[in-house]
Amino acid sequence: MKYVVIFKAQIQHLDTGYFQMAQTLREKALHSFNCLQFEALSENGHEIALSYWENLADIHAWHLDTEHQVAQQLGRDKWYKNFSVEICEIKKQYASDPTISH
Repeated sequence: MKYVVIFKAQIQHLDTGYFQMAQTLREKALHSFNCLQFEALSENGHEIALSYWENLADIHAWHLDTEHQVAQQLGRDKWYKNFSVEICEIKKQYASDPTISH
């Protein structure tokens, strides 16, 4: 694995549609766009999602996906007060348990 996409947001309002869209898109990223792992946490009005990828081309294709574009617009319009995305290259990785990897 080479890249992690870090999505951070200040939550405005997460409705049923959000949770359905999030589950659908998570599965789509993992099964159709070569995402290796996807994890998200929400706490105290903030959300952080990490997705792990082998290459930038897959990240770019995911960003341009039509359904993902709809979700991005909904995020801007109703689910989030604000958000940011960082794409980082993983230079080194280690864990307390060597069988754990992203």
